[in-house]
Amino acid sequence: MTKPTSAQASVEVAVDPLTAFKAFTEEIGQWWVPGPINYWDSARAVTNRIEPGVGGRFLEVYRDGALELGRITVWEPGSRLVYRSSVDETEVDIRFEAIDSGTRVSVEHYVLPGGDADQAALFWPNVLRWLVPWCADRDPSRAPRTLARLAVALYYADPAAAARWLTDAFDLRSWDRIPDEYDPKTWIEFNVGNASVILFGLEGKWTGEPVTHDVWVYVDDLDAHFARARERGAQIVSGITQHGFRSYTAGDLEGHRWTFVQAGPTVS
Repeated sequence: MTKPTSAQASVEVAVDPLTAFKAFTEEIGQWWVPGPINYWDSARAVTNRIEPGVGGRFLEVYRDGALELGRITVWEPGSRLVYRSSVDETEVDIRFEAIDSGTRVSVEHYVLPGGDADQAALFWPNVLRWLVPWCADRDPSRAPRTLARLAVALYYADPAAAARWLTDAFDLRSWDRIPDEYDPKTWIEFNVGNASVILFGLEGKWTGEPVTHDVWVYVDDLDAHFARARERGAQIVSGITQHGFRSYTAGDLEGHRWTFVQAGPTVS
């Protein structure tokens, strides 16, 4: 099967074009989502960095050096950024357009004339959406995201519907967007601090046996969280109790059990 030679995407962010451009370039190390497939060398990568101006480099930074991912050929703050890939035969064109709600950021990632499409990684349409939540809660002083050494996977018949319900009822948050439909080639990830709760479809579940465990999540205000979950229709398995820790347990729309615990002063 012939691979495509170009891919496009656009997102809308609630900041002006110059701020969107600065967020995209100066703060890429903060809005880029860390993960096992989100770098060229995830075992070594610490962050990403874009050097300003024509001739600047797009770098994947390691503790002992960096990999040059590309060189900037167009640098127009608040308007346009283009870089030529150094790792395959592609080019990336990012444009910033003022709209009523802020800025439309558009990207086209394409194979250069004569380039080998089979060796090209047209990843930018899958990455651009990460800019949206960052611009909505932008804080350049905030430390870059890091991943915990433990993640929990849950399996649902409809992961996208489950993700929307978990956002509404349990106030879970994601560094990424929640899709309208689930793509079985990927996953949906929530982030609790720097830990992850990952949602997959049932077709990937290792067994048909019932689940025998639940997920524990620490929250800042247990009473308010309990009231929200009950109001949104969560099945309350057990109300708030005190056994050294204060907690309650609720079931979600497909029966998974979640225990929410009042965070103490030492829980970051």
